[in-house]
Amino acid sequence: MDNRYESSESQRNKCAACYRQFNKMEHLVEHMRTSYHSAHEPMCGICKKHCRSFESLREHLIGPLPKVECERIFKERGCDLCLTILSSRNALYVHREKCQFSRSNNIGLTHRMANLGIQDDLKIDNNRAKVVSLACKMVGGGSDGSLDLCARVCLIDEYEKIIFHTYVKPHLPVTNYRYETTGIRPEFLRDALPLWQVQKKIQDYLCNGEPVWQIRSRCGKGRILVGHGLDHDLKSLEVEYPQMMLRDTAKYPPLMKTSKLSNSLKYLMKAYLGYDIQIGIQDPYEDCVATMRLYMRMRSQRHKVEEYPLASEPQNRNNFAAWRQSELEKMSPEKMLDISRSDYHCWCLDSSS
Repeated sequence: MDNRYESSESQRNKCAACYRQFNKMEHLVEHMRTSYHSAHEPMCGICKKHCRSFESLREHLIGPLPKVECERIFKERGCDLCLTILSSRNALYVHREKCQFSRSNNIGLTHRMANLGIQDDLKIDNNRAKVVSLACKMVGGGSDGSLDLCARVCLIDEYEKIIFHTYVKPHLPVTNYRYETTGIRPEFLRDALPLWQVQKKIQDYLCNGEPVWQIRSRCGKGRILVGHGLDHDLKSLEVEYPQMMLRDTAKYPPLMKTSKLSNSLKYLMKAYLGYDIQIGIQDPYEDCVATMRLYMRMRSQRHKVEEYPLASEPQNRNNFAAWRQSELEKMSPEKMLDISRSDYHCWCLDSSS
């Protein structure tokens, strides 16, 4: 009798999202208060366990210590790129053809054109773009060449068309051109646009006619900016832009390591889109395409629609307030999960903006 009671208590104190078990209900409440479980977390298609990142989900499905039953099913009909579970092996085969990108086929002609010339005027026909991707290539400055100076920048729209692509003349002397990876020679920068001109062009384009301090995340004119390590790129360009408009693949929780550190863009492309980038001399256009494709894949996820999806919104701030402790301890784990909200902006929300 006692054993049955303890078993039912442990089930009641089990998180409905990550399946962690707690000795007391008050401990589960505290866990829900700080975990920010939500419908936007990566979730196992077999046992429905929520994971903080796709890397955590990958460990759950593949190893080093996977859940045995989930691992077995995943090996039979799971996509190793998007981690979706399909209904059959045949369905998996059809899905995999669409899920995996081919570097040579998909970058193709536009990539070759990007290398043929520099486009230092913004394309007027791209003024309607709502989402753009930016990437820079850095040369070295300072006595030891370790100071990053932007020497080439590219901006594309969500259809991977070039908006702006130019060499940049840094305001400090270049002491290391890093030719092996940048392909940049001194003569390329001799008549390049000075940094201040590039900065103004990009700043004006991103703001799209609005002062930077008036840009809003919804219903405004400012454009969503996608990239990898955007803070570093924007600092090198001396461009100011609101954090709420940045979509950084280096900082997006579902794309980060289990340890909450950033993954490299090269790794993310191989793991989630199935092809290699940054081989030999690197082109910023290729990085733009890579981050845009990652963004579009994350944005296309179908999650439960919630009227107020973020924990930071006023309507959700009291969901797990301390003064509700007694009430929360009487709730089922499923009910607590239902009122829990995300602590990060899921990119699927951009589709409805």
